[in-house]
Amino acid sequence: MSNSSPKLSVVKALPDAEIPKRSHPTDSGLDLHACRFERVYYIADEGLEAYHELRPDQTELHLQPGCRALVSTGICATVGPGYEIQLRPRSGLALKQGLTVLNTPGTVDEAFRAPLGVILINHSSVPQTIKKGDRIAQAVVCPVILCDVVEVESLDETARNTGGFGSTGA
Repeated sequence: MSNSSPKLSVVKALPDAEIPKRSHPTDSGLDLHACRFERVYYIADEGLEAYHELRPDQTELHLQPGCRALVSTGICATVGPGYEIQLRPRSGLALKQGLTVLNTPGTVDEAFRAPLGVILINHSSVPQTIKKGDRIAQAVVCPVILCDVVEVESLDETARNTGGFGSTGA
């Protein structure tokens, strides 16, 4: 890497948090690890959404099918102005266990300083176990272009004036 590469500044918010790292030197994603299980959302009686807070000392989570959980990485991170951190799923976890990051990609803005949290969802048909220290997501550093917003009367006409959502075929 060149000296002009951005630097990911990381602070352990929890003493047992793991610093993100690449599995291979040229990987774009840095592995993020489960450090603390914060809360689980589920369908309660009469189909209503509910959640419960989890114990800070909990070392594993059994995530039921269709349920989602907020899992803290225990780290705070920033890259500085002009960059964002994107939280993305791990492909093996998604394929083999049906666990994925719900708000993909999760955006961590430059000014955000709280511990990074990952929203996991179990899309499989069986409960999935997530243990403290498991690699649950990946962080990818991406440049950000900050644009000015200008209100106009109309946009230029194009061949694609209308449509979208499958309007050009399957």
